Amino acid sequence: MTTVWPSLEPILPSVQKPARYIGCEDGAAAKPPDPSLVSWLMIYPDTYEIGLPNQGLQILYEIANELDDARADRAYAPWVDLEAEMRSTGLPLFSVEHHTPADEFDLLAFNLSAELTYTNLLNCVDLARVPVRTADRRPEHPLVIAGGHCTYNPEPLADFLDAVVLGDGEEVIAEITRVVGEWKATGRGDRTEVHLALSRLEGVYVPSLYESIYDGPALVATRPIRDDVPEIVEKRTVADLGDWPYPKNQLVPLTEVVHDRLSVEVFRGCTRGCRFCQAGMITRPVRERPADQVRTMVAKGLERSGYDEVSLTSLSTADFSGIDGVVKGITDDAADTGCGPVTVALPSLRVDAFGVKLATQLNQARRAGLTFAPEAGTWRMRQIINKLIREEDLYEAVDAAYEAGWQRVKLYFLTGLPSETDPDTLGIAELAKNCVALGKSKGRKASVTVSVGGFVPKPFTPFQWFGQNTSEELQRKINLLRDDTRRANGVNLKWHDPKATLAEGINSRGDRRIGRVIERVWRAGGTFQEWSEHFDIDRWTEAMAAEGLDIDWYVHRHRHEDEALPWDHLSAGLHKDFLWQDWMDALDEVGLPDCRWTPCYDCGACTGYGIEHRVASALPPAGGSQGTAQDLGTGGSVPVQLLGSKPGAGTTP
Repeated sequence: MTTVWPSLEPILPSVQKPARYIGCEDGAAAKPPDPSLVSWLMIYPDTYEIGLPNQGLQILYEIANELDDARADRAYAPWVDLEAEMRSTGLPLFSVEHHTPADEFDLLAFNLSAELTYTNLLNCVDLARVPVRTADRRPEHPLVIAGGHCTYNPEPLADFLDAVVLGDGEEVIAEITRVVGEWKATGRGDRTEVHLALSRLEGVYVPSLYESIYDGPALVATRPIRDDVPEIVEKRTVADLGDWPYPKNQLVPLTEVVHDRLSVEVFRGCTRGCRFCQAGMITRPVRERPADQVRTMVAKGLERSGYDEVSLTSLSTADFSGIDGVVKGITDDAADTGCGPVTVALPSLRVDAFGVKLATQLNQARRAGLTFAPEAGTWRMRQIINKLIREEDLYEAVDAAYEAGWQRVKLYFLTGLPSETDPDTLGIAELAKNCVALGKSKGRKASVTVSVGGFVPKPFTPFQWFGQNTSEELQRKINLLRDDTRRANGVNLKWHDPKATLAEGINSRGDRRIGRVIERVWRAGGTFQEWSEHFDIDRWTEAMAAEGLDIDWYVHRHRHEDEALPWDHLSAGLHKDFLWQDWMDALDEVGLPDCRWTPCYDCGACTGYGIEHRVASALPPAGGSQGTAQDLGTGGSVPVQLLGSKPGAGTTP
C-alpha cells in the first residue's frame, strides 16, 4: 500500500490546525497495512476535533483492530483549506494513521450522527476517488457503508450507500468483515454478490436491493426487488453491554477537541419515554454496564490517558442503578492512586436525582457550569412531550446547585413542539428569570444561559407524524423570547438558526428523492452545513425547487396514520401502533411513567428481541416514582452536565 505523506507534509504548514491530519494519538491501535486483511477506514464526516471524541467510531475502530482478519484506520472530513489544496494537487482522502489513500481500503465506514453532515459524506467519497453513486461503482472500489442514529432513515442517502447498519455495531462488524473477506477471496466479482451476502446479516440494510414506489408526491411503499431479501430489516441489539468494555484505550488527541476528557458509557437505552427524543426510542431496551466494570474502565482510563476529567455517558445517567456508589468510587479511587481531584461529568442527570449527596460527591472536584434540559416552558407542554418535570423540581435543583457553590446555569429548550402556544414559549423566559432570582436571593452572581433549538420530528418517535414549524414561525417564537428577556439581567439567550432546522428536517424526514437534493447542494459547494459560516439555506431551497420537490409537503405538513413513511421497511423494534397511540396521548396531554418501574406498555423493544431491560437493581433509583403521570413531579428527567457541551449542539437528538 502507498502513503500520501510525502505530498501531504509540505502542505500542512499552510493550513489551519495541521495536527488534525497527522495521527500519532496515544491509544491509536491501527495495524500496519496488510492486503491479506479486510481493511476498514472509519470516517467521521466532520472535522477532527468534532469527530475524534465520538465513542461509536472509537469502539468499532478498536474492535476491528482486535479481529484476526481485519484492520482499521480513521479519517475525518478535511477542512476547506486542506480540501482546496487536495483538489488542486490531486491528493486523495487519506487515513490519519498511515496516510493511506482512502480508495485502497475495502470499506469506507461512516458514522452519521447529524443530518447536516450528509453533504460531507458525499464530499469524502468523492475525495476518496470513489464514485458518489452506488450504481457507478465497480468491483475494485471500496464498499461505502454507514451506521449511527441518522441511519434509521437512510433513504435520502440510499443512492450513495452500499449498506447501512441499524443499531449496535459491536457484533456485526466481525460478520461484515467475514462477508467482505470471502468476496475478496473470490476475486471481488459483481458487487451484487456482496450486496446480497450483506443483506442476509441481521441489522444490515442494502438500499440497492429495494425500490421505492410513488403515486405522485406520495410514497406508496419501499419494498425488496428480490424474494430472498427481507421485507423488514430489524436493528441489531447487543444483549449485554458488559461483554463489550470498549473503548479500552480511548484516543488522547494531540490538539484541542470537543469533549476532551475520558468517556465511559454506563448504559445504553432509555425508557423515560420523552416523545421528541429519537435516541431514547431507538436504543431500547436499557442495558446497564456492571458497576464494577465502570469503575475499572474509569480507573484504567484515567491512569493511561492522564485525564483528570471523566464523563459517565448515557441518555439519563442518574438512572444508572449504581450511580451513587460509582461516583463515590471514582473519587475514592482517584484519591487512593494519587491521581488528584477528578472532575466527574454526568451529562444526563435527572433533576430529582441531583440531591445533596451526589452534589457533594461531585463538588469534591472543581466546579463548572450546570446544564439542565427542561425542554419546554410549561407543565402542559412537558406533559405533551412526556418530560414530566414540574417547575418546583427545576427550582429545587437550581437552588441546590447555588447552595453547593455554582453560579452559572444553562437551560436547554425546544421550540416548535406540537400544539405549542405563545404562553408556552414565553414560559421558557419565565423559568429562566425565576432561576436567576433564586441565585440572587442567595447572594450569588447568578447567570442563566437559555439555549433554544427548533424542534425536528424524527423517525421512530411518536412525533414522526407531526408537521414541523416553518423557519419563519420558529424565528417569530425566538423573537418573542428575545423581547421578553432583553431587559432580564442575568439571562443570556442563544438559539439555533431556524433555517438550519429546516434543512435538518428535509434530510431527516425525506425519502429517496431527497438524495438528488443533497447531491445538488454538495455540487454547489455546500459542505460543512453544520457550521454557521458555511451554511446557506438558499442552496437547499433552490435544490428542492430544481428537483420539483415541495418543502411544505416534505417538512411542514402533518402525516396521517396509514401513510407510508420512508422508514417503514426498517425496524427500531418499536410497534408502529404503539408510537401512534403515544402520539394520541401527547395530543391529549397525557404523560406516561418510566416503563422500567411500571407495567409494560408493549412498545416492542423487549419482546421483539427477547431482551428485557438489564439493570443492576430491581428497585427504581432514589427519588424515582412508580405512580401516575400526575404523581411524577419528582420522577421526571432533566439532564445535568458538569462540563461544557459541543459548541452549537442543540437538544434535538
